[in-house]
Amino acid sequence: MNRLRKQYTEQFAGQLQKELKLKSIMAVPKIQKIVVNMGITNPQDPKARETVIKNILEQFRVITGQQPMTTRARQAIAGFKLRKGDPLGVMVTLRGDRMWQFLDKLIAITLPRVKDFQGVSKTAFDAKGNYNLGIQEQIVFPEINYDTIDSIRGLQITVVMNNSNPERSVRLLELIGMPFVKEEKTGKQN
Repeated sequence: MNRLRKQYTEQFAGQLQKELKLKSIMAVPKIQKIVVNMGITNPQDPKARETVIKNILEQFRVITGQQPMTTRARQAIAGFKLRKGDPLGVMVTLRGDRMWQFLDKLIAITLPRVKDFQGVSKTAFDAKGNYNLGIQEQIVFPEINYDTIDSIRGLQITVVMNNSNPERSVRLLELIGMPFVKEEKTGKQN
């Protein structure tokens, strides 16, 4: 069992139940899945497009440890020079042990490697308590080989939670160890 998952089940779930004054342990917020997504800018040359997609798919395999899925356009849009079936991005949905391993690696190794890292925002929650995190460079992941990168790309990470709202989700992620931005207390100085 993963270190973070073990801590959640043995410590954090009970602590959250007491803090939130919930009657059942099943009402405690928990992480359901993590979705990692990257959009692709389409080069007009089909051969160049294929090599970009292959590179990104391989990078996602290395980062997440799971086979990624290519998302494709559902309809043609002439203004964007987009045809039906053109690749738009790559995504992976992580659940179970892979999800906990990825989250542990993200918190402990990847986020501290981000240039000028001050913490992640507490305002990136939606109404259901899901957390969205954008990373501007895929090279912050230690598994990425710099020689195989054709260009720097950003990716989006969504942590989906159930039984939650933004306040509960913030507390859950704080307990897990997510490095949120420290709030500065400003006082009047005379």
